[in-house]
Amino acid sequence: MIRRLLVPLLAFLAIVVLQVQPAGAAELVYPPGLRIGLQPPGDFAVSTRQPGFEDTGRNAVITILDLPARAYDDLARSAFANDQKNIANLKRESFPFENGIGVLITGTANEGGGPVHKWFLLAQSRGGAVKDLTTLVQVAVPEAALSVYSDAIVRKALASVTFRPTPVKEQLGLLPFELKELAGFRVMQVLPAGGVILTEGPTDDITTQPYLIVAVGPGAPQDASERGRFANDLLSTAPLANLRVQLSEPQRINGGPGYEIRAQAVGPRGDAVSLVQWVRFGGSGFLRIIGVTGKDGWDAMFPRFRAIRDGVEPR
Repeated sequence: MIRRLLVPLLAFLAIVVLQVQPAGAAELVYPPGLRIGLQPPGDFAVSTRQPGFEDTGRNAVITILDLPARAYDDLARSAFANDQKNIANLKRESFPFENGIGVLITGTANEGGGPVHKWFLLAQSRGGAVKDLTTLVQVAVPEAALSVYSDAIVRKALASVTFRPTPVKEQLGLLPFELKELAGFRVMQVLPAGGVILTEGPTDDITTQPYLIVAVGPGAPQDASERGRFANDLLSTAPLANLRVQLSEPQRINGGPGYEIRAQAVGPRGDAVSLVQWVRFGGSGFLRIIGVTGKDGWDAMFPRFRAIRDGVEPR
C-alpha cells in the first residue's frame, strides 16, 4: 500500500522540481579567486583575460572588481559626480540583488566607433560571512548585441550577484608561484598584486605574532654588483623602525642568484623584532620573502622561515 502511494508522490515531486528549476536555468558562477559571483546570461563564459565573464563572439563583457570595503566611498563619489562626459542617458537607482541593495548606474558610451550600453552595479557587503568587501560589476554590451542581452536580461543577471567568503585555495592558484611548504604557518591573506601573507597565531594581527610575506615584483637589476643595494632598498620600505642590519650577503637560493639580509628592528607596537629578507632574482623580476618574529623567538623561527623559502617554486 505504501509503495503504491510512494510512486505517484515521487512523480508529483519531480514535476514540482522541474517547475521550480526549469531546464536551461543559469547557474551561479564565481570566477576563480573572486568573492563575487552571478548567473551569467546567454553565452557569457568565465574570462581568461580579466576578472569576470565575456561573450567573445558579441564583444560583450562583464567585469568584476573585488575590493576592500574602504573603496566604497571613493567609488560612490565618482558614481554620483555630476560630470560624466563619457556616458549619455545616465541614470542612477537603488538596485536590490541577492546579497543586499546596491546602486545601479546605466548609460550609453561611444566606444570602438559605435554605441555600447553599460550597467554598473556598486555594492558592499553588510556583515555576515563576507566582510570587508566592495564590488563594482560592470556590464558592457554593444548595440549589435542588445537584442540578445537586453536591459531586462542584464538586470536579471545583476540581481543574482552573490558574495562568498574569501576562496583562499583559488587565490593561491592564481599566484605566479607555489607554496610547497608552510612549516606550520597558515595563509592569512592573498595579495592582489601577486603575493601572500603567512602567519602563526590565533589572530590576523601580524603585529603580535610571527609572519612571513612572499611576493613578486618587476625591475630586478641585471648587474650582480647592484643586487645588494637593490635588496637593501627593498628592506628599507618595511614598516619597521630603527632597522639595524646584521648580515647582508649574496647567496644561491634554490639554484638561482639571491641575496639575504638579516636585521633587527622595532615593531609597530614598540617591541624588538628580528627579521630576514631573501630576494631571488630571475629575468627582469624578483621574488621577495621577508619573515618577522619577536626577538626572543628568532632561533626557533628562522629554520621555519627557511623551510618556507625553500618550498617556494615558480609556476
